[in-house]
Amino acid sequence: MKVIVTRPAREAGEWVSALQARGIAARALPLIDIAAPADRAPLQAAWQRLAGYRAAMFVSANAAEQFCAARPDSLGAWPADTRAWAPGPGTAQALRAAGVPADRIDSPPPDAAQFDSESLWQVIAGQARTGDRVLVVRGSDTESSAASATGRGNGREWLAQRLAAAGAAVDFVVAYQRRAPDAAHFDAAAVRAAVQAGDVWLFSSSAAVANLCALVPGQDWHGAPALATHARIGEAATRAGFAPVALSRPALDDVVRSLQARP
Repeated sequence: MKVIVTRPAREAGEWVSALQARGIAARALPLIDIAAPADRAPLQAAWQRLAGYRAAMFVSANAAEQFCAARPDSLGAWPADTRAWAPGPGTAQALRAAGVPADRIDSPPPDAAQFDSESLWQVIAGQARTGDRVLVVRGSDTESSAASATGRGNGREWLAQRLAAAGAAVDFVVAYQRRAPDAAHFDAAAVRAAVQAGDVWLFSSSAAVANLCALVPGQDWHGAPALATHARIGEAATRAGFAPVALSRPALDDVVRSLQARP
């Protein structure tokens, strides 16, 4: 058995190395390409306004990395009165690595049942007040229609609704583009071989599920086991036909335990 890691290329490589260090055979098959936004001006404008926000919420580590990389040279450190909200430990780590002080970052506790917007809300609900503004830093929604149809983005929209109900205004800024891999260079034969071998598909995004199905049309996924790092992702894999589909918390230790527990 081999684990197919479907994260974007850089992250997939890191995960493959970490899994192999734990004695788990793994290979990378990136199903989402990450690129800088076509226009960085809105990012730099958001930085200019950042001190006026109660908080900036980052939907992923990529959002944190790309936003912080766009900081204008003329600006100093992270504003003292602006919180940085992270839905999980990977995003929080990316913020710390980019220089955001740890005492200004809010994130679900390490023992949270899930790392998502709902868990983050349990931590930061009391911070939002009437008249506040919150910035949500996200990826673009310009992927294929197949990826869009998965319901991806429910978490950030849910959080924006909670903030609005609390009287806060929410602004959005795109920090990166998510794209499906180039079909002309995609190795569909390797995918079919992995399905035939019974390899386990590790999904950390519903968009990865949708992109895979679009890149290998007509493939029967029944009997292709999948491990999803969130219930919504598991639902997308189940709808696509993957079976059996198991769930795991997204941290490496949890994924390893879930893989080792498979019959």
